[in-house]
Amino acid sequence: MTDVRHVIDRRMFVAAAVLAIVAVLAILAPWFSTGDPLIQGDVVATRFLAPLTTDPSGQFHLLGTDRFGRDVWTRLLYGARVSLGVGILAMSISVVLGTLVGAAAGMGSGVVRDALLGVTDFALALPRVVLLLLLASLWQPSAMLVIVVLGITGWMSIARLVYSQVRSLRSRPFVEAASALGTTRLAVLLRHVIPNALTPVVVAATLGVGNTILLEAGLSFLGLGVQPPTPSWGSMIASGRDTLVNAPWVAIVPGVALVLVVVALTQVGDALQARMDVGRG
Repeated sequence: MTDVRHVIDRRMFVAAAVLAIVAVLAILAPWFSTGDPLIQGDVVATRFLAPLTTDPSGQFHLLGTDRFGRDVWTRLLYGARVSLGVGILAMSISVVLGTLVGAAAGMGSGVVRDALLGVTDFALALPRVVLLLLLASLWQPSAMLVIVVLGITGWMSIARLVYSQVRSLRSRPFVEAASALGTTRLAVLLRHVIPNALTPVVVAATLGVGNTILLEAGLSFLGLGVQPPTPSWGSMIASGRDTLVNAPWVAIVPGVALVLVVVALTQVGDALQARMDVGRG
């Protein structure tokens, strides 16, 4: 048991350290970069400079430049702000919606429960990618639209998870005791049920953030997400897809960053799930 916990803790520490470094670099992007992801100098002289190159003005480019002479490292850091921000905010919307629906269904009975579960199952049956493409194509693409669309299409699995947790918890002695003392159903739900149901939700949300970041990157790659010149990892990959032969770093750098963050989030989620399983055992 100790060896298992040690492996889990080490894996979680490494993944969390990666996420922490990325988050710090994104938050402090102005201090770790040239400060402006949109700035263009002499495009002819600075476009497609290779990594570790200094341009004619003396500006050093750690990861090179893109077709417009913009610093890839700077755009990578500011793109992390957008991609991580979209993923976290969209998943937060999904968690709130899913928790509300799942808790209401779990504490409800009869028509209310059946109606909420029916809506949830119907939404789960819809292909999310198709729904995302449909909704994103109806309005002018923007970061806010991506957040809302991803948020309102990702709550169903959370709702199902919360529902099962609430149904299990509502029959526990401490919940029944609170009800017997005259505590209202809403108070029981808020004080005793939801706090004890949140641990698996946190695990699901951690895994969901990685999936949401990937979906945002896909939408931006297709031109339905964050619009240029605002940097996001998806739009950066899209802008570099035509230059993979002569300037591969333009697309590869954000692609590697995207994979690294998603894998780290997955590792943290898996480690949390493993700790829960070990604790139950």
